[in-house]
Amino acid sequence: MTDSWATFGTDLLLEPVPGRGLRAGLAEALREAARSGRLAPGTRLPSSRTLAADLGIARNTVAEAYAELVAEGWLTARQGSGTRVAERARPRKPTVPAQAPGASRRPSAARGPSYSLRPGSPDLGAFPRAAWLAAARRAMAIAPNDAFGYGDPRGRIELREALAGYLARARGVYADPEQIVLCSGFAHGLVLVARMLRARRVRELAVESYAVYVHRGLLADAGLRTVPLALDGAGARTEDLAGLSAGAVLLTPAHQFPTGVALTPARRAAAVDWARTTGGLIVEDDYDGEFRYDRQPVGALQGLDPDRVIYLGTASKSLAPGLRMGWMVVPPGMLDEALAAKGRADWTSSALDQLTLAQFIASGAYDRHVRGMRLRYRRRRDQLVAALDGRVEVSGIAAGLHAVLDLPPGTERSVLQAAAWHELALDGLSTYRHPAADLPPRDALVVGYATPSDSAWGPTLEALVAALP
Repeated sequence: MTDSWATFGTDLLLEPVPGRGLRAGLAEALREAARSGRLAPGTRLPSSRTLAADLGIARNTVAEAYAELVAEGWLTARQGSGTRVAERARPRKPTVPAQAPGASRRPSAARGPSYSLRPGSPDLGAFPRAAWLAAARRAMAIAPNDAFGYGDPRGRIELREALAGYLARARGVYADPEQIVLCSGFAHGLVLVARMLRARRVRELAVESYAVYVHRGLLADAGLRTVPLALDGAGARTEDLAGLSAGAVLLTPAHQFPTGVALTPARRAAAVDWARTTGGLIVEDDYDGEFRYDRQPVGALQGLDPDRVIYLGTASKSLAPGLRMGWMVVPPGMLDEALAAKGRADWTSSALDQLTLAQFIASGAYDRHVRGMRLRYRRRRDQLVAALDGRVEVSGIAAGLHAVLDLPPGTERSVLQAAAWHELALDGLSTYRHPAADLPPRDALVVGYATPSDSAWGPTLEALVAALP
């Protein structure tokens, strides 16, 4: 007995239209699939033998239906090329009328800005494609069979071991591979932490007065109330934590986002003392700790007290956000809580990407890439400062991928409007201010100088300078 359903060929989901006979019903089903666009022009169809076997009908029936549609122009059949959906005329897209000389250059709302200096993204064009591909090939060559299964909810042990070594060496993190939980980027890790805090009956979490508003939204969605922690030139005022009712605090100690300051040693110690005294937890966002220019490296806060700090890291700034690769280093004794928060739905990146990143780190390619990007972004930063030529005060530039440009009082909104006229997307500092923050007003721009491609960098700088008062 032969298994006709196991024949080799192209799969095609198709049901003959009932009530017309097999040939006519099959022809109408194919016709409608081509007419509706479900079968795109150029799509290769199964051979008559394969489709007949799949549908359980005679091969001649399929051959006759194909011949009918070829005659009507719906299909084409060429020797050696098989039967394909014919190329048909497509609707023409409306053309945009040419702009008259001297007409306004105001950007179209539908088209969006031509340039962007919004922070949060590296230069995507600098992704190390060749080195990543080489690491992927090595990873595939040595991948064990169980890599293609569901695996450990913490993530692949190969990557956890590679990260433990790298984080200890480069960021001063005490990271046992058993305490690392891989996740799908920082936002996913933050959601998991919020679930852990809720399970501990924490209801309030302190956040820096200026911070990523999306993160505040994620915490609110998880049922946590955020209370602002004041900032100044020394970073978050962690000595004020004792006066708050928060059971945890979210900090960016190596390079505060968005102001760009580093948390001083005294305030680091104050945060750890608060956690030890109250039983609170510190959530550390180490989003761009590898990138520093005019200062010595600032290690992770987690190194001061691994028992009270949940460390969150990501490849989004060092490599690319599209990898969806992040990691948590949880304190000893909290692993079960982290896995319970992760639950049955595993959002971790694919095992093959994890194995590739493990190879990328172990081979030294990750360090080489970070060092190269550090030089690249430092040049960008220096070019930004030179282009501004002292017109505004620039701060937060000793490290990271963005700068803060202070503006005259009351001008932030007008500068953002001018930037829009120059087709430049910018963020004002007010975007990141906590609604309940008790801080004096500060007009400024948060400029992500890593974001533009090399080809767009010059015009983007020109647009920025033109928008400034």
